[in-house]
Amino acid sequence: MRTRFALAGLLLASLTLQRDVRAQSFAVDDPVLRRIWQEGMERSQVARLGQTLLDSIGPRLTGSPGMKAGNDWLVATYSGWGISARNERYGTWKGWRRGTTHVDLIAPRVRTLEAMMLAWSPGTKRAEGKVLILPDLPDSNAFVAWLPQARNAFVAISFPQPTCRPDQSWEQWAQAPTVERMKAARDTARNAWNDRVRRTGYEVRTLPKRLETAGVRGLLTNNWSAGWGVDKLFDARTEKVPTVNLSCEDYGLLFRLAERNQGPVIRMEAEAEFLGEVPVYNTIAEIKGSEKPDEYVVLSAHFDSWDGSSGATDNGTGTLTMLEAMRILKAAHPAPARTILAGHWSGEEQGLNGSRAFAADHPEIVSGLQALFNQDNGTGRVANLSMQGLVNAGAFWGRWLARLPNEITRNLSVQFPGMASGGGTDNASFVCFGAPAFGLGSLNADYGQYTWHTNRDTFDKLMLDDVKNNATLTAMLAYLASEDPERVSRERRTLFPANPQTGAAGSWPECRPPARSSAESTR
Repeated sequence: MRTRFALAGLLLASLTLQRDVRAQSFAVDDPVLRRIWQEGMERSQVARLGQTLLDSIGPRLTGSPGMKAGNDWLVATYSGWGISARNERYGTWKGWRRGTTHVDLIAPRVRTLEAMMLAWSPGTKRAEGKVLILPDLPDSNAFVAWLPQARNAFVAISFPQPTCRPDQSWEQWAQAPTVERMKAARDTARNAWNDRVRRTGYEVRTLPKRLETAGVRGLLTNNWSAGWGVDKLFDARTEKVPTVNLSCEDYGLLFRLAERNQGPVIRMEAEAEFLGEVPVYNTIAEIKGSEKPDEYVVLSAHFDSWDGSSGATDNGTGTLTMLEAMRILKAAHPAPARTILAGHWSGEEQGLNGSRAFAADHPEIVSGLQALFNQDNGTGRVANLSMQGLVNAGAFWGRWLARLPNEITRNLSVQFPGMASGGGTDNASFVCFGAPAFGLGSLNADYGQYTWHTNRDTFDKLMLDDVKNNATLTAMLAYLASEDPERVSRERRTLFPANPQTGAAGSWPECRPPARSSAESTR
């Protein structure tokens, strides 16, 4: 008993010492920064908010009921904290509701396959059919002559991976010559497959519609993400028949059976409902400035996702960072000097449409922008910052970062002056105007291979401590930018490196108009 009390006393002393050390890491004695730290690091709501968003609401495909449910949840959540919020319509998009997907191999043996329709795919009632593979033909005339054979069949149109074992595993366990032979054979096979597709006379994007016109029953695809059990899931190119992604393993199984004339037959049932053009919205939250209400700090993250999974790290984590930062600010600094907005954008995955529309519709916010902080590359700790080509922005960042606790700043890397973002994520919608719109770049955390646009982007992939850190950092930056007596300089760099692909001289990116309806989309 005495030993337990002694250990408990040592633990308590250790925790107290840790809190003292943590408190001493603040470079300045700023009570607001301390309150932000306590609210963000000791009373975090990230886990609770993330579980509701990602498990209960789920994926947020633009134009889907899930996206609208998410918009309404954001407004209700902000309202519950006493923060003004609204859903601001910027256009329409093709509405679509996903149902269930079920695919079984029924010959030459029985197996339930891992399958999911691509976004905006038509569904099908229960249907059976043989599986064919895109044939290896000499030219487009031969392809046209073959098309009648594809009628009422399911056609496999993707490259069949010769191995679904990731390269990291091969490199760890196989001998080097074996790995080299595997990679060389795979490259040769992939090049041959690409040539096979080209000889049809169609591209990857146009081939599905041609097969649909020929009367196929459905299309089978695989877009392996080079990791265990992980595929990337995007949108269908068909309008009448389903396009279904099979796992790397199951797609390979069907392909080999068909290639060797072993008679694969599948049964498919896929539910989907098209809802016509439906309104789409950005959700905007606002804490009004008390001294300079017409100058703005914007917390930015896209809210939409692909719907092959839950959209957890793309971009649920960015959403949670900005949502939680606003909660922290409301609790720790409810009367900022400048107005603080949170922009939860729609349509990012279709070309930054929501944020581009907001920038176009609100020139007063673009011109009054003090700073925008955007996060959109996963759950990792923020570690990389760029001045986005603004040559004097570094002085402001230097002041802000110097005031932050070492626990947050010690791993940050800053690029001066950096390059202006031309696309890829939503701060580009503001950078093109020359506005100070910065990206908060996170550590990789296997983002590109395992969670970005994949069927495994789920709540359990969140690194909650890192998201908590990112929300606290963002709240601190918003506070400091809001209270800074000076406006962030917009002086741009004038010298740009040449484009490595074209050799053309670089320049500041031009602003592109948003697509405000499906009909305007070029993607």
